[in-house]
Amino acid sequence: PQLKAQCEERGQKRGIEIDFRQSNSEAEIIGWIHEAIETVSGIIINPAAFTHTSVAILDALNMIKQPIIELHISNPHKREPFRHHSYVTFAATALVCGLGVNGYLVSVDAMADIVTEQA
Repeated sequence: PQLKAQCEERGQKRGIEIDFRQSNSEAEIIGWIHEAIETVSGIIINPAAFTHTSVAILDALNMIKQPIIELHISNPHKREPFRHHSYVTFAATALVCGLGVNGYLVSVDAMADIVTEQA
């Protein structure tokens, strides 16, 4: 709850609205991405373990024309070799990793910058 509030506050200061969602369901995440096609200015996604396994999430993200930031709390490249591959990266505009939960705030700032530049 605290991180969500911090992201929402940061977004508000930067002039963007945050719709913060979390799910362990691949299908639910894909549904949210499909909803976003016409309704958002950008997506920040922490795909967690789906990073390495979900072609379906990649396919959904490839439908998005808006910027996409792929976020990881840890640095996947310092972890097991199978974590070095990300399907999500193929759709991502940018990648933030290894900053812990602060990566969320960095991503909000980066998305605000990208959206402002595109406006």
